[in-house]
Amino acid sequence: MPHLFRLTTLALAIALLGGAPLLQAAETPSAAATANDKAPLPLDELRTFAEVLDRIKAAYVEPVSDKVLLENAIKGMLSNLDPHSAYLDPEAFRELQESTSGEFGGLGIEVGMEDGFVKVVSPIDDTPASKAGIQPGDLIIKIDGQPTKGLSMVEAVDKMRGEAGSKILLTLVREGGKPFDVELTRAVIKVKSVKSQLLEDGYGYIRITQFQVNSGEEVGKSLVKLRKDNGKKLRGLVLDLRNNPGGVLQAAVEVSDHFLKGGLIVYTEGRIANSELRFSADPVDASEGVPLVVLINGGSASASEIVAGALQDHKRGVLMGTDSFGKGSVQTVLPLNNDRALKLTTALYYTPNGRSIQAQGIVPDIEVARAKLTREQDDENIKEADLQGHLGNGNGGADKPSQSRASQPERPQDGDYQLSQALNLLKGLNVTRGD
Repeated sequence: MPHLFRLTTLALAIALLGGAPLLQAAETPSAAATANDKAPLPLDELRTFAEVLDRIKAAYVEPVSDKVLLENAIKGMLSNLDPHSAYLDPEAFRELQESTSGEFGGLGIEVGMEDGFVKVVSPIDDTPASKAGIQPGDLIIKIDGQPTKGLSMVEAVDKMRGEAGSKILLTLVREGGKPFDVELTRAVIKVKSVKSQLLEDGYGYIRITQFQVNSGEEVGKSLVKLRKDNGKKLRGLVLDLRNNPGGVLQAAVEVSDHFLKGGLIVYTEGRIANSELRFSADPVDASEGVPLVVLINGGSASASEIVAGALQDHKRGVLMGTDSFGKGSVQTVLPLNNDRALKLTTALYYTPNGRSIQAQGIVPDIEVARAKLTREQDDENIKEADLQGHLGNGNGGADKPSQSRASQPERPQDGDYQLSQALNLLKGLNVTRGD
């Protein structure tokens, strides 16, 4: 009888910890969920769980508390569902809330899991990780000399967090090469999610580094500023989503809405009733229909793929770059007691044409691989306008000597091959349209 009483108490504890938040999140479960709820408790498995708990407490080399064992059991239960579901202790829950607001401590790396190793999804602009040259796809095999194999994503992230100013040594493997070390200094990460500027007269550039709660509003302000700086309607715009790891779903919807005049943006499907959502654009196009090129790459994930997929399906812009990351799932944060939470995958999202991006990604319309762009130095070449006593232009135009090129300030597209190709495409579109 004592053994049976303990088993019943344990089963009740599991039901309260795992079931209550789900019932709060979905007051009307689907038929499948209801059927599963009515299924009998797996008594044999629960009995085995209780037996393992007893054996560990009795025989493990060091004493372990019930609290630690049960929390580890919860973490294991979630870690084997998918790479994005996790149990969040109070510190991890607080860090998640901070990251969506745009300020948090760490290295500035968005990570995932691959074959048991921590994989860099994307370094965030202007952070220690991006400044150190860490790239999407790098595998982090050691943190301060300790192997990451076997760590959960939450545990790995926790090891990389720390006090601003403290050092950390990461051992990386890039594209199957030899391991190499990178030493970084932790910092308070303040992410400005939207940056914009004119590339040339008539051509604007908006970069979104990640999707925060205010990113949609910031993109709207950037469109207004670019028009004002240009003095007239833009002739073309580049929307840069490269190395953008995603973020808030609503922000992705708002950004897409700035470029569309109507129609479906994204929809989600899951088991619980309120996980099935549909988001549509309003009739106002804040971008005024300006020709658009969207840059994506393997570091463009989640919310970035929602925006890219919506604009591609509506044929609103040309996607250029390389295949995106392929994260097509939606995570819901379900608060628990004692300032803890579950981050649980509750749905898959689909583009307006019904495409699931999960594990496949978005394929660009025009593939342009990452490359280093160098400009030939031709300042020593002599032109007609450099010759003493040369004739003036027959139409009265100004001379163009070779030295005039040296005075030009460096522009973002000068060292960025993919961006320069996007700008060239926009210019070509305007030429063929006769603008």
